[in-house]
Amino acid sequence: MRKPLVAGNWKMNGTNASNRQLLDDILTSIDDFADIDVAIFPPAVYIHQVREALKGTGIHWGTQNVSSYLEGPYTGEVSAAMINDFNCEYTLIGHSERRCLYDELNLDQLVLDQLLAEKYETAASSGLTPIICIGESPQEHDQGQTEEVVVRLLDTLIAHQGAKALSRTLLAYEPVWAIGTGKSASPEWAQNVHQFMRERVAKHDRKTAENLRILYGGSVKGNNAASLFSKSDIDGGLIGGASLIADEFVNICQAAAQHI
Repeated sequence: MRKPLVAGNWKMNGTNASNRQLLDDILTSIDDFADIDVAIFPPAVYIHQVREALKGTGIHWGTQNVSSYLEGPYTGEVSAAMINDFNCEYTLIGHSERRCLYDELNLDQLVLDQLLAEKYETAASSGLTPIICIGESPQEHDQGQTEEVVVRLLDTLIAHQGAKALSRTLLAYEPVWAIGTGKSASPEWAQNVHQFMRERVAKHDRKTAENLRILYGGSVKGNNAASLFSKSDIDGGLIGGASLIADEFVNICQAAAQHI
């Protein structure tokens, strides 16, 4: 049985005061979800605050990005060692907003997938659990290229570290056309893509594929979480805007706990 994970990505939101209130509200409302994992991903400058608030609660925390470099003259980057100093368990890799909106290096997609594989290797070898985001753009979606996009990154990851290494990571299917748009992939669409991802990994290692947790991210809300999480290959969610609203986030966690 794969243990669901509900991951709250705060993106570039929050202040000391609003973070404190949000975390207090979540901790006041959330039940003892021993059967699921819950994690918060704040902006890097608030990791210390989140760590202090969540110590001993059973809720984990992580970062929204990690450098592929261990150290050096890389202004603005955050290394895996720095992340470990704050007792983070998880790190996001390849979130669509970094891949698409900021595209800092203007890289070809194949080169970018290789960079993400390098970040994945660095994070995993440093004891972090990477959550690797995969998803198609609106244009790729309209052109029926979802599976092509998925295969390209999965095959790059497997070529880089081998399929068994994926046992130390999670995948997150985040259709870019559904991020921050209010749209969500139908549960049936999301299930089909998740199943395809799992079957692709199974071609290399069936046991790893069976145990691999795959999250759905794309406008998950309290009112659609249960229908998404009821699908056999959806193992939780990567939550964006709804993670900034305590009641919404708690409702999503409750939906995950009810579909184990």
